[in-house]
Amino acid sequence: MLAKWLSRTPSAIIVDEPTRGIDVGTKSEVHRILVELARGGVAVLAISSELPEVLALADRILVMREGRIVSELSRDEASEERIMAAATGQAHVPAPVEVPE
Repeated sequence: MLAKWLSRTPSAIIVDEPTRGIDVGTKSEVHRILVELARGGVAVLAISSELPEVLALADRILVMREGRIVSELSRDEASEERIMAAATGQAHVPAPVEVPE
């Protein structure tokens, strides 16, 4: 299905649970294609309930709870803990920890 839409050279693409039900090898290929599209200037809106997938693909993450956007996180701010805290309505969302190099 993805190949069919990509043949039209879109300026934007929306994918909802893009890797649900596919094998690991195909999943990494779909991720690679989506990242490549974004680098090429295509707007990619990915909707996913898989946090590792969200963290791997997103430059910006919008977290929804009860049908409303409750948090917006950049790639640098995002972590599984912060996303889950926002999604579950926890009052305190822990800040990312900076690790010195």
